[in-house]
Amino acid sequence: MSFRHFLFIFITAALTFIPSFLAQSVDVSSSCPLNFTILRPLYSDPSRSRPECHSLLQGLRLLLSDYLRRTGYFLPPLNSSDSCWQSYQSLLPNFNIRSSCGFQTDWNSQACMNITTRADFEALIPNTTLNDIVSSCNQSLQGSGCASCTRTLTDLQTLYFTPDNSTANVSGCTAYPSIYAAAVANHLGPTDEGTASCIFSVQVGDNGSIKGKSSKSGLILGVVIGVAVGLVVLIGGSWFVYRKHQDSKRKKGRDRIRSLEMGSLSGSGLASFSESTHMIKFTFDDIKEATRNFSRDNIIGKGGYGNVYKGYLPDGSEVAFKRFKNCSAAGDANFTHEVEVIASVRHVNLVALRGYCTATPTTPLEGHQRIIVCDLMTNGSLYDHLFGSMERRLSWPVRQKIALGTARGLAYLHYGAQPAIIHRDIKASNILLDEKFEAKVADFGLAKFTPEGMTHLSTRVAGTMGYVAPEYALYGQLTERSDVYSFGVVLLEMLSGKKALTTSDENQPSLVADWAWSLVRDGRALDVIEDGMPELGPPEILEKYVLIAVLCSHPELLCRPTMDQVVKILETDISVPSIPERPIPLVAHISDIERSVSSNGSSQLSSSAGYRTFTYESTPHSSSKEEGISSGFFE
Repeated sequence: MSFRHFLFIFITAALTFIPSFLAQSVDVSSSCPLNFTILRPLYSDPSRSRPECHSLLQGLRLLLSDYLRRTGYFLPPLNSSDSCWQSYQSLLPNFNIRSSCGFQTDWNSQACMNITTRADFEALIPNTTLNDIVSSCNQSLQGSGCASCTRTLTDLQTLYFTPDNSTANVSGCTAYPSIYAAAVANHLGPTDEGTASCIFSVQVGDNGSIKGKSSKSGLILGVVIGVAVGLVVLIGGSWFVYRKHQDSKRKKGRDRIRSLEMGSLSGSGLASFSESTHMIKFTFDDIKEATRNFSRDNIIGKGGYGNVYKGYLPDGSEVAFKRFKNCSAAGDANFTHEVEVIASVRHVNLVALRGYCTATPTTPLEGHQRIIVCDLMTNGSLYDHLFGSMERRLSWPVRQKIALGTARGLAYLHYGAQPAIIHRDIKASNILLDEKFEAKVADFGLAKFTPEGMTHLSTRVAGTMGYVAPEYALYGQLTERSDVYSFGVVLLEMLSGKKALTTSDENQPSLVADWAWSLVRDGRALDVIEDGMPELGPPEILEKYVLIAVLCSHPELLCRPTMDQVVKILETDISVPSIPERPIPLVAHISDIERSVSSNGSSQLSSSAGYRTFTYESTPHSSSKEEGISSGFFE
């Protein structure tokens, strides 16, 4: 018998023996197909803290991912539910899992769009999106690779899956992308240390391996290691050494990023807030190295807050560093908390934060440091394309895509984030564009958190001239509709190519919102559209965008729609509500004053092309305005 034949027989026997030996040694109910030995090391130490329901839920999702990888099914049979819960309960004899956490006995697969198999999932999701998942997640997810994968999964959840508010449903729809990615897209599988930690926030073993502490587990481990060592020796150690040498460079970058991660997963597999957001706390020296000591050549943006620098992380990814000025250590705790809250907000139309840095000065000239790190957007900001040095003007389809993406991002901040977030500084330079011109709302430096969505009164008004809502600028009254005003101004900038605030030759200030209203009032809504805009859309669509921009930028708060209403108008055939008459601008021409004095009652207005008829009221009442916006048009 030749050596090759012997090697083939040996490997075949080993691969046949190991699974059967392991299967006979697993101490779980035979009727439950989930492999609970994966989680056994997490709860084998009695000194570990009491488990949390979220951690238990994530552990179950890891097992479901392992089950999908082995069988092609997302969920075990319904008749195995009781047995699986008993198997899980056996790991925690002193903690009643179902009664303490309210988990349902059944897996409740019907709640997830009837997806039961891998084929069902792949039939629902476009191939391009599936390829994006593989591209982002088919790598080691330790360190910086994790952020790319989780961003892709969050985008997928936002686009295709309805959020599941019931933690009692183990197979919540929002978990399906994560279960699929760990099982199918990632070649290492869900039980890999990096995959389990990144996607499920679970540490699968004391040293990243799946192992137990009983003598039987030790025997199993010994047999497996013995066979594995034999296989490695027979197949050839030289190949292993060669691969290790090839990967050494990339591994250094990943280890460097991993060493910066905030904290470490606790022994019980429970993830802290920072871990669940995958935030990284960078050292000041790391950021200096990444930006070449804050070289002027690396500056890509400036503002009253400080400068923005581009730089490279050790793994080679290009990111942006926003360095704040005039900081002190007194506010670091609030800054860190707010950064973590913002990092927990994930949406396809929001810039994702990678990490942050706070550092005390090492020299008197250095000053206290506060820096946030986020993805670098390759196409710059909306301002660059509208008013910067970009040679090509944005076409109408691209502007429409940016407008809708910005609206969705703001709507998520107001109604999807917990707590709700008011941005306070929406402007063209804070709308960033990725390589596909997808809008990303950025710069939460002035954001306000409103846990109950209540009006906020502030003695310190922050924002940018021309974009700040009148009630906020004059009285410090801040609500979600303050952001709506700013969005309306940005939308008018996109439509007209004019800046929010300009000054005439006579040094007379002019707001783009007042200028656009004067045209709409005269039935010339399409005159707002920038001359020479490439690939103009249908006139009725252009007019609709002009009208919603004018309505959003109305100076009276209650006349504006909410951002979720704006999204609904832009995405559907719903007509734009009636536009109430605007008060005279603070700086008005004599023609505006005369028109206001002569106008009386309600008037019927039409565009010059006759695409839409709408009304405006010269003396609207607050109560009727609120009702007009909130009922009828959006039901």
